[in-house]
Order: sequence, then C-alpha cells, then structure tokens
Amino acid sequence: VQLVESGGGLGQAGGSLRPSCAASGSAFSINAIGWYRPAPGKQRGVVALITSGGGSINYADSVKGRFTASRDIAKNTMYLQMNTLKAEDTAVYYCNAQITEVDLPTAKLKEYDRWGQGTQVTVSS
Repeated sequence: VQLVESGGGLGQAGGSLRPSCAASGSAFSINAIGWYRPAPGKQRGVVALITSGGGSINYADSVKGRFTASRDIAKNTMYLQMNTLKAEDTAVYYCNAQITEVDLPTAKLKEYDRWGQGTQVTVSS
C-alpha cells in the first residue's frame, strides 16, 4: 500500500489550503489515519488523527478550530481542510495510516504503519 499526499503549496496568512492523502494498493483496509508535521522535541507530531472506525478525530491544540480532517472511505482518501492559515503552519505535512492488508498467497493478515512522502505547506504573511 502506498500513500501519496497532494494539494499543499503556497497559501496566504488567513487563507486556506486543502491537502489530500490517497492510499492505493489491493486487499487492504485503513484503520487510523492522520496528518503529522515536525514538532518541537519530536520528529513529527500529530496535527489531526482520525481514529479507527472514524469514531473520533483528535486535533493538535494549535490547529483546533482552524483545521478539519475528513475521510472518504470509498476513495481511500483523507483530507485536511486548513483555514485561517498562520505563518507557523509552514511545514512539510505527512500522512500516516495504520493498515491491515491481506497477504494474498497465504491469506494471512498483516498490520503495519505507512508514511507518505510529505507535502510542503508554506504560508506567507
């Protein structure tokens, strides 16, 4: 399974961007899926995380009320609606998914994490 992010780019302070993360492959399902970016003291910190089954969405305090994560299960795609952009939102945003995949030769299930390659978001003031 591969994750491909797109839709980042250059935005204005106070403006909006909507990056997306698309998963492709065969015989898989996505459990939890989220967006991450570099954070102080961490390589990557959570921005928004949709828990397994979509029961809840957790946001970093710094983006609450401004960012909205959503998921289109049929398209295996996750979106991050970023509103009221701030200069401090500038970062590379990474998508991460917890995946369950069927190993077709053996029909066994395997679970693993997958990261996308990242999409650059730059906010100009």
